[in-house]
Amino acid sequence: MRCRYGTIEFGETDIHLRTLRDTNECADPEGPAGSIGIDAQWSVFGVVWSSSLVLAAMMIDADIIGRRILEVGCGIGLASMVLNQRGADITATDRHPEVEGFLAHNVTLNGAPEIPFERSDWTDGEDDLGRFDLIIGSDLLYEREQAAALSRFVASHAEPRHEMILIDPGRGQAGAFARDMVERGFTHAKRLAKDDASQRYGREIGVRVQVHSFVRG
Repeated sequence: MRCRYGTIEFGETDIHLRTLRDTNECADPEGPAGSIGIDAQWSVFGVVWSSSLVLAAMMIDADIIGRRILEVGCGIGLASMVLNQRGADITATDRHPEVEGFLAHNVTLNGAPEIPFERSDWTDGEDDLGRFDLIIGSDLLYEREQAAALSRFVASHAEPRHEMILIDPGRGQAGAFARDMVERGFTHAKRLAKDDASQRYGREIGVRVQVHSFVRG
């Protein structure tokens, strides 16, 4: 498994990262990833995607005061690290067995406090995470059944007054997820990421990448 090191700048905030060299990198010698059915997409967690850049940039000036925040399917954990640098109460979760090690390494690279992490799958409904004021995620909805599973997860972990932010690159399931969230009492708004100030890091964003916001209470 070969890695690369780099720095992503968000205004005055620098985030140093160790990532996989590219999506062709794969190493699962003991089979923990393959045993839970993710061997075909082993490397997805370990690179930086456009959706995660948008989410991380939004977190530069997101309201964090008095809010317990969860990043779902955090992957390399870029948004969590931005929030951590700001002193937010951030917890990260992902199902991939390599995520925790990469996250811990990158937190150390940035000289930041430890980020609480739980390895869990938000589609299985089994965790001890508790409830949050803000749940964030990027590029989560790959398959049709995931929309309903994610809305159930958010509803079960949302405080009565709650916000959820989802960055979606147009994989086709965001509409179903939004309908489920509205049925659960959330107000939904969306906008194109390319028209949003979260583009400040200076990279081109695909025209289909959208920012979905859900608010309740």
